[in-house]
Amino acid sequence: MCYIDHYNGHDMFETVEIKQVKVEIGLLVRAMRKQRKISQVELARSLGVSRTSVQNMEQGRNFTADTFLKVIKHMDLLEQLLAELTKTKEHIISAKSMY
Repeated sequence: MCYIDHYNGHDMFETVEIKQVKVEIGLLVRAMRKQRKISQVELARSLGVSRTSVQNMEQGRNFTADTFLKVIKHMDLLEQLLAELTKTKEHIISAKSMY
């Protein structure tokens, strides 16, 4: 998958790998957990998942969509995620087909 980088003032295609996204999710989860001063065990208990599931997510390893969504909800980001997904979906639906 590619995205266009407008940050540098010009379009530049860069490939985004799934692993990169998983690592970024893990870094976000760890930062938010630490900001809230809770342990992996405490977060896992509040989500009803194992500590290993939280650890795997924080390390960018395999995790389920359910675990991801539970963490996002716990961190009060579920509404923001839904808004972004909805906006993207609406953009795709309203875009004219190139074919």
